[in-house]
Amino acid sequence: MQFSAIIFDMDGLMLDTERLARRAWRQAGAEWGYAISDEVYLLAVGRTKPDTEKLFRDALGPDFPFQEMYERKQAYMQAATENGIPIKPGLFDLLARIDALGLAKTVATSTARPMAIQKLTLSGLIERFDFIVCGDEVANGKPAPDIYLAAALGLKASPTECLVLEDSEAGIRAAYAAGMTPVMIPDLKQPSPETRALAYRVLPSLAEVVGLLNSAL
Repeated sequence: MQFSAIIFDMDGLMLDTERLARRAWRQAGAEWGYAISDEVYLLAVGRTKPDTEKLFRDALGPDFPFQEMYERKQAYMQAATENGIPIKPGLFDLLARIDALGLAKTVATSTARPMAIQKLTLSGLIERFDFIVCGDEVANGKPAPDIYLAAALGLKASPTECLVLEDSEAGIRAAYAAGMTPVMIPDLKQPSPETRALAYRVLPSLAEVVGLLNSAL
């Protein structure tokens, strides 16, 4: 299988931020008297802010003060990352190999552009990608295919030639729906049998993606 482009998710795949976000939501929730369990938090992994609001309100009630708590959560995240953002193992070796192969690469993240740019800048990744597509720039967030189709269009690549790297079930479903080759590197949650069936591979870390690319030559 030949690939001409690699599309990366961001949080939980390249950036080890999902644990920080989970803790920040719990801290914010405690201030308003809400216990945000893993079950509830994991519903929102890989989803846009509007989708997260709906999922949280469905789970925690229509009076859940989402916007106020979101802003508090962001403050906790800001404090947690002021000295840098942790990077997932194997990322820089993988980026170097992609560059050596001459493959195009981009980021397709559910995060809104201002926050995505901030995170990629803080982590030193902003210059490593051809461009970025964000969750506030498409009509429908993951698991809809919109963001991945927009990424392929920006790269001038056929969806069938795009390898997508994801950590979330919503992302795998989106990439599959876009007609791309999804590879899952699980973060906080292992894939369900249904998601595993959609993924071309499920790998333990980004380091194993180098071998996958080499075998595709």
